[in-house]
Amino acid sequence: MLGGKFYLESFFDKHLYLYQIEKFIYSGKTEFQKVDIVELAFFGKSVFLDEKIQSAECDEFIYHESLVHPALFLHENPEYVYIAGGGEGATLREVLKHKNIKKARMCDIDEEFVSICKKYLPEWHRDSFENQKAELVYKDARKDIESLNNDSIDVYISDLTEPLEGGPSALLFTIEYFENLYKKLKNKGVCVFQAGSTVTYYNDFILSLAKTLKQVFESVFMYEIFVPSFQMSWGFVLASKEKLEKKDIFERFDQRKNSEVFDYLKYLTPFYIKKIFILPKYLEKDFLSKGRILSDKEPFIWEGDV
Repeated sequence: MLGGKFYLESFFDKHLYLYQIEKFIYSGKTEFQKVDIVELAFFGKSVFLDEKIQSAECDEFIYHESLVHPALFLHENPEYVYIAGGGEGATLREVLKHKNIKKARMCDIDEEFVSICKKYLPEWHRDSFENQKAELVYKDARKDIESLNNDSIDVYISDLTEPLEGGPSALLFTIEYFENLYKKLKNKGVCVFQAGSTVTYYNDFILSLAKTLKQVFESVFMYEIFVPSFQMSWGFVLASKEKLEKKDIFERFDQRKNSEVFDYLKYLTPFYIKKIFILPKYLEKDFLSKGRILSDKEPFIWEGDV
């Protein structure tokens, strides 16, 4: 909520975060969500959706580089990339750093939010929306995926908001959806999901997402980073139709160590990209043993499951 010179964010009504506002940039509601863009002390320009911080100028590159490049480096020759969500345009920006990409299809249900980002967040998208390789679609990603041909996607990137009660993203994290997504991926297809936090008291979603993906894909890996503006560690789940071990991922990354893409990155290096796949002991153990299978009948809902 906006009040005075501070932005107040509630964390499940258990923690409260206050951010000092230096400038109000935009505030409004789309059909799907409340949008606030403000200039914050330390963080710079920052985006809040439904009063939850989503992205900050000071460190958005940490999140977006980590979401995109491990999957694209793992795939042998990614040419067709599908982005679910990604309204700010930064995920698309990172994808287009790979010159072998022929098409990047970005599907976001909220066209109005994308328009807001085009206007107010040029630092994020850097005109990526206008790139001739970019294809923008505005509808439910589940319906869009169903409309695509089988064996058509090299890499699928999920940059969606949390699955909330009644929200559009809950059914994009279920076993039924993954079984259909599997068919749309090519033979050595890869998919990656931003999956929420990995901290001990807040990792139910990523563990359930990983467990569900294991029912469908040959290989599933989890990795984590720390995002200062999120104030906690953040996780991703990568799944592949290839049978791979972690050493295979590292070998594939080593083969890409001279890629010119690294020249354009601010966070990842040929060495550090491997480091984020090394998990702390508690998380490695939880990855193997915890979580539940997510289904259309019982999807993950943040408020109900956390």
